[in-house]
Amino acid sequence: MTSFDDDLRKTIRRNKLLGIWAAEKLRLVGADADAYSDALAMDAMDPERSDVFGKICQDFAAAGVAFSHEQILSVMSELTLKAGGLTPAKGGGSLDAAAMAIAKNLTSR
Repeated sequence: MTSFDDDLRKTIRRNKLLGIWAAEKLRLVGADADAYSDALAMDAMDPERSDVFGKICQDFAAAGVAFSHEQILSVMSELTLKAGGLTPAKGGGSLDAAAMAIAKNLTSR
């Protein structure tokens, strides 16, 4: 069983990694990329108001970056596993099932 602090640290790490990925797609570099990924990481501090998925979708749409919601959710799922110290399974398995459950949970919000 993980504690709230562990879950928060994993979410902050996932959001930071997600921010780095999204900043690259948005062609942000240097301090701008750092600020973007830091802002997403800090969103985890207020889970009731945090919507990193929505923010990335909005930012991608505004910048003309072509990614589907499913593609973004897939990256989020992969990075959630990475932030938790897990790696996605090749060719199926329990981690793929976990990733699908995470994606389903994110889309139901």
